[in-house]
Formats: sequence, structure tokens, C-alpha cells
Amino acid sequence: MLPDGWRDDVLIETANGFITRVTPAAPPADATRLDLLLPGMPNLHSHAFQRAMAGRAERRSIARDTFWTWREAMYAVVARMTPASQQAVAAMLHAECLERGYTHICEFHYLHHRPDGTRYAPHEAMAESHIAAAEQSGIGLTLLPSLYRHGGIFGADPVPGQRPFLHDAEDYLALMQRLSARTGPLVALAYSPHSLRAVTPAMLRAIADATTGPIHMHLAEQRREVEECAAATGLTPGAWMLEHGFADARWCFIHSTHLTDAEVAGLAASGAVAGLCPHTEASLGDGVFRLPDWLAAGGALGVGSDSQVCVDPAQELRQLETSQRLKLEARSIGAEEATPHPGARLYRAALAGGARAAGAPIGAIAPGARCDMIELDRNHPDLLGLKRDAVLDAWIFGPGRGHIRSSIVGGRMVVRDGEHIHARAIRDGFARAMKEIWP
Repeated sequence: MLPDGWRDDVLIETANGFITRVTPAAPPADATRLDLLLPGMPNLHSHAFQRAMAGRAERRSIARDTFWTWREAMYAVVARMTPASQQAVAAMLHAECLERGYTHICEFHYLHHRPDGTRYAPHEAMAESHIAAAEQSGIGLTLLPSLYRHGGIFGADPVPGQRPFLHDAEDYLALMQRLSARTGPLVALAYSPHSLRAVTPAMLRAIADATTGPIHMHLAEQRREVEECAAATGLTPGAWMLEHGFADARWCFIHSTHLTDAEVAGLAASGAVAGLCPHTEASLGDGVFRLPDWLAAGGALGVGSDSQVCVDPAQELRQLETSQRLKLEARSIGAEEATPHPGARLYRAALAGGARAAGAPIGAIAPGARCDMIELDRNHPDLLGLKRDAVLDAWIFGPGRGHIRSSIVGGRMVVRDGEHIHARAIRDGFARAMKEIWP
């Protein structure tokens, strides 16, 4: 699948992990032969440590279980994480991502310190654990250390469970400066003010002035967050960002669940990417994103695994589409007359938006792009006899699993015959870490 459509007999030439030439209808060459080849999907929003609690926070604890009660369970897991256990958990997540079609991950990293808030030595130990996990797994990484200072809109005190997250703006910018030395062909660095609940307007301005690259932020995920922002400022979160000039093509607004008509129009027109995590949004009871309105306004989007209750880009796109079908009582919401296959249209949109949010040359099989690709298994029962965009619909909406035969990152094959090349060692490390986290 090339930027201008599907082509047969394509010769892809690479150097140093990047694509140098793409030649359709090429004669046979002395090359690795692959079939049903797609650009790998960027995972634009991940909290890797939450892989250690995925599926373990489902027991109802009070009369009304909500996102806010789920946060308390999350804080309990945070209190048991270390750099070593976080690395093992992240490596497991990365291997699963690669086996299921993600080839790059944007790690929204806010677990910086010990449970009591004291720093590790070095200060960036927890951030370094994500880089080490990516080196172990071979996945591409955009590390997004998050600035988190407050526990509510514009200055409320944090709760004790948030102590491992907290930074002042000066310390945060110093951390980013130290981590800038760790970037390379497979590792990018970008900024992430956590949310309007966690930073002040001055902090947002400091970040916006510090970078020309991507900026990620949670926005309007929960109704309570929207109501608190409106009470404190007179504006809902999206309106506040637009009013104060914090919306342009650099920004990736995670979730964006509860937007008004004016916010949809303004944020889409700004060029900002909507970072959607449909399985997490369903799991936490966030609500349903306004997909048809966003697409009609020309908005960019991508998908991510967030809380890790689902680690599969096809399933995220399926949930994105089918949640709309439930809400609107119609089918093929993500399709249009010119692009009648909803899976294919959403896949291409998530490639483009995810690549921009990652700040990396990915998301396409084209000269100059990093050689990140996935190979689907043509002999999978769901795909038999299908071609081109119909393949994407069958992968995304069909009943099976295990469609990925190979995954390649930076020109290196890291998944063969459906399994990560270091699967056993990574799973063993994950098992040891889980025994520490859940004794």
C-alpha cells in the first residue's frame, strides 16, 4: 500500500533503515519477498506501566464505579513500580504492539519518581527505562515526558497518589534537556503537558515556546473535567485552548471526547490531531468521540493503546467505527463515496495523523520514510481471495486474530511468522516483574 494506492511487484530499496527508492512493477530482484505489505501503524498514546494492571481493575468497588475510582487503583500500581519493573512491562507491551501491527509508540510518560515523590538517581531513570525497553524490542519510540504539577484546574493541590508524577516547570525543562541527547533514528523526544487539570497557563506557554515539534495533551476526556474547567474559567477545555492560542498543527489532543460544535470546527481547522483510544475510552466510561463531525471538518486523527486494555490497531479502528454505529444506528460511518471502505479510510487517516503526532518520518512506504512495515498473512482465513482495500476491511472488521506475519522497523525484521524475535526473553522478564508488582 503506497501513498497513491495499491501496487504490485514493488521493489523497496533501503539504506541505514530508511527507504531510498520504491519501484512498482519491478522485475524480480535478489530481495526479501513479502506480501500484502502495509506501512506500520504509529501508536500515538501509551501509558506503558498500565500494561501491568490491564484486566486487573474491573472489580466494582463502590455503588458507582467511574474513571475517578479507577484512578485510585492505578495509583496503587504506581506505588509498586521501579525502573527495572517498568522496563520489563514496557518491553512486553512493545513486543505485543509489534506482533499486532504497531511499529512506533508514543509513550506519554508521567511516572517519574518514587512513590513518596523523591527522585531516582539519575533523575531520568524512569524515562531511560522506556528507551531501554524500546532498544530491547526494536520498536520506534517517541518519548513524551509529561509535565504534571497540580491535581485540578489551574492550581488545585495534587493528591498523595500523584506524588510520583510531579515536576515544577524548571525541573521539567531541565529533564527534557538531558533526554535530548538520547534521540536517534528510532527515538524521538516531544513535550506533553498532561492536561488542564495538571498544569497552569504559564506552564503551557513555557512548553509552547520551548519547541517547534509535537505537543501532546489530554483534553476533554471526562464530563467532570469539562464541568470543572467551565466553572473555573468560563470556558470548556477545547474553547479555552483555542481562545488562548494553544491549538495548531503541533498539538495532539488525546481523547477529545466531549467537544462542542465550535470546538470541533476550531480544533479541526487548527490542524491539531485527535488522539483516539477507543477501547480505553470505552473501558473507562469516557464517552464516544464525534467522528463524523470531525471527519466532515477535515480533522486529523490517530489511534493509541493508552491503558493497554487493547493492544491492536485494527481493533482500535474497529471500536472507533462500531461505537459510532451503536450511537448513530447506521453503518460505515468512517467511509464516504470516494473511499467506500471504512477500514481503509480510517487506517490511512490514522497513519497520517499518527506519524505527525509522533514527529517521526513514518506512516508511508515512500522514499525518505523510515522502513517501518507490516506484512499480513494472505493465507489467513479472513483474507482469502481479497485484494487491496477489501483486505483492510476484513482485517479490521473480521472475526480472526493473528493476521500479522512480519513486522519491520528501521529495515530490521522484529516479528517473524507472527512472533517477536525475542518473545521468550521478554515474556520471562515480564513474568518476573509482575511477581514484584503483584506479590
